[in-house]
Amino acid sequence: MLIVESFEEYESYLGKQLGISQWHKIDQEQINRFADATLDHQWIHVDKTKAENEGPFKSTIAHGYLTLSLIPYLWKQIADIRNTKMEINYGIEYFKFGQPVLVDHEVQLKAKLISITNLRGITKVVIESILCIKDQPKPAYTGEVVFLYHFN
Repeated sequence: MLIVESFEEYESYLGKQLGISQWHKIDQEQINRFADATLDHQWIHVDKTKAENEGPFKSTIAHGYLTLSLIPYLWKQIADIRNTKMEINYGIEYFKFGQPVLVDHEVQLKAKLISITNLRGITKVVIESILCIKDQPKPAYTGEVVFLYHFN
């Protein structure tokens, strides 16, 4: 795991791969809980029988936004940003979904620092984020996550 304690230390990783998370299995229970939380009960996500018989993937699939919502969890497996007063999820940019994540498939996040800026004491970082699907050639998505850090 990467440990960062200052702007200068973070800046030394510019253009470099920061790490890769552990694999995370997305099961039907997680998909159903996400559907309940977001009120998105589209059958392709929650109706196993219909998805298997009528769906294009012959399986239920994770919501695209469920896979995006895993970023904070998976990011914390990659980097421990210390010596901060606050960390803010500032934005997501240029995200493209490459292929759906079928139920019971495993995903992992790959992260690369592509930009770092000191905004009068606030550190803004842009992290290239790729969500890989185990044993699949195409990622679930690629895009950029923007975080703000208030270092002490």
